Amino acid sequence: MGRRSILVATGWVATAAMATLIGLGAIRLVGESLTGTPGGVRSEAEIERALASPEPAPTSPAGTASAAPGTTSTAPAGSSTAPSGTSGARRGFATDGGTAVAECGVGGVRLVSWAPAQGYRVRDVDRGPDDDVEVTFQGTAREYELKLRCIGSEPVAVADD
Repeated sequence: MGRRSILVATGWVATAAMATLIGLGAIRLVGESLTGTPGGVRSEAEIERALASPEPAPTSPAGTASAAPGTTSTAPAGSSTAPSGTSGARRGFATDGGTAVAECGVGGVRLVSWAPAQGYRVRDVDRGPDDDVEVTFQGTAREYELKLRCIGSEPVAVADD
């Protein structure tokens, strides 16, 4: 082989290596934006921590009743605490088994919505309106019953009889 052949082969290998590196860099930049998960891929432990952390509770006026132990009072985004019409306050409640939103009105308390947590299902619902309403969330190892009643015009969680 002549000197010229070696130079041509070396140039070809260098060009192929450079093109490959540029292509891999471009695929990495474009590929992450096309197929990547925003914020990266989360581990199972990170997901469990995010699901277990309580949602921030909205500020409420002084003197309002708070939720019973084992529940947290949260209002869904965009909902008002005093809907118009004959309804009283609307309030959200959360347990490890799921969440529910209730409001007080002329006929008593009624469940507006409810949703089980991951790994739970809704076993029983008494949506009202009535003196008290309840929803039961059942999981494989545990069951949570959320019983609600109106005190004044405010829905509150009460212990099951």
